[in-house]
Amino acid sequence: MKTWFSLLFAALFIAYVPPARALATSVSPAEWSLYKAHFLDRGGRIIDNGNGGISHTEGQGYGLLLSYLAGNRADFELIWSFTSAEMLLRNDGLAVWKWDPASKPHVTDVNNATDGDLLIAYALALAGTTWNRPDYIAAATRMATAVLKDAVVVYGGRTLLMPASTGFSAKDRADGPVINPSYWIFEAFPVMNVLAPSEKWQNLTDSGLDLLQSLQFGPARLPAEWVSLKRSPQPAAGFAPEFSYNAIRIPLYLARAGLGDAAFLRHLMGAMAPVDRPMATVNLITGQPLDPLVDNGYRIVTSLLDCVVNGTQVPAELQSFRPELYYPSTLQLLALSFLREEHPACL
Repeated sequence: MKTWFSLLFAALFIAYVPPARALATSVSPAEWSLYKAHFLDRGGRIIDNGNGGISHTEGQGYGLLLSYLAGNRADFELIWSFTSAEMLLRNDGLAVWKWDPASKPHVTDVNNATDGDLLIAYALALAGTTWNRPDYIAAATRMATAVLKDAVVVYGGRTLLMPASTGFSAKDRADGPVINPSYWIFEAFPVMNVLAPSEKWQNLTDSGLDLLQSLQFGPARLPAEWVSLKRSPQPAAGFAPEFSYNAIRIPLYLARAGLGDAAFLRHLMGAMAPVDRPMATVNLITGQPLDPLVDNGYRIVTSLLDCVVNGTQVPAELQSFRPELYYPSTLQLLALSFLREEHPACL
């Protein structure tokens, strides 16, 4: 067993863990201290203060990844302890997606959220490799294997990432399968392939990139949060036809994985932040802006794209981390981490 883990550590280091991430210092201790003071409770729960104070696997996964990037082993272990004890309650290796402090019991929906599972497994694999923790690698392997088995499907010649193990497939919905393109965490797929080898991980990358080119809806030509693939891609029934908060992270995930050609990234940048209006969520039917996106954590995503495709300096105000809400604060730290690792000249 020790030899197997040693080989896996070596494979992860050589093939998939960039040197900057192996050092795990691209989030500063000061930034992580501010983040955890706002969003991490003493029990290891990441609190989504913009969503009723609940916790979810997305937040736990982000917390693990950011604490790893800050090099804080104690906080990583704290977050993982809560996650494993309170959310890994299913018998298939996936985690329940939501933990609500106001509910008794705290878990009322045992479905998973696949992006959260991927984030958790990815962070565990990186930390297990860097810090020589075979238990983290073993846990990551179980989750990667479960995602591959229960949340990756082939439909219409495409390999798809289901948002959850149930509720979104062609069997579950009249307009199924339904996907959420922001669940494609491209940077995680090569690591998942080391943990649970399968050609489907590369196929997910290929299908995700192909799909994003076709998910340009309405006058704004932006992707919807929830998309039906029953026939040609279209906004899914029962969901608002909007480019909204989930979708903001699509270009961030592309950039962090080094994917997306310059023309497509430039299109996303212009569509998300057009010159004639402030950045906002968008009604994809009418093209009209909805909620303004004024937080630095949202605005830095388009600035990051401007850096990647044009080499433009990121404004100093977007580099200043002053957390208020969980989600944009998370996006800002992920963006800053990436810029420090890959594009320091833009800072």
